Amino acid sequence: MTTQAEMDRLIAEHLTAELAGDSAAAVAVYTGDVEHDVVGWPTGPVSGPAAAKDFYDQLMATFVNDGVTATRTLYGEDHCVVEHRARGTFPRGFLGAPASDRPVEFRMLHVFEFRGGAISRENVWLDGGAIVAQLAAA
Repeated sequence: MTTQAEMDRLIAEHLTAELAGDSAAAVAVYTGDVEHDVVGWPTGPVSGPAAAKDFYDQLMATFVNDGVTATRTLYGEDHCVVEHRARGTFPRGFLGAPASDRPVEFRMLHVFEFRGGAISRENVWLDGGAIVAQLAAA
């Protein structure tokens, strides 16, 4: 069983690496067979740290992340659900919306699963509609 403190530590390491733009460190907390699924992302779910790193490399080229704040966290035996508010810019656009340096804020829901002291699955749901609306209004 993964403790809440261990879940929090792994998630914090992961998000800190994302904010720093370090895709290798972001996936260093994953198991070798991690399932990474950002709902709506063109690749669909991917498996393994290398495929997840490719996602983060693409994301970091598109989104300048200025911060992520947890607003609610629910823990289970070997999983955790975290609602976040994210802030940043999309200088290359997003989902067909125009590029903008105007800051946007949106909700995300992360579902993390854990095994053997690492993250074995990350499922991300984000409010793409809110992002597009804010970019289109810029």
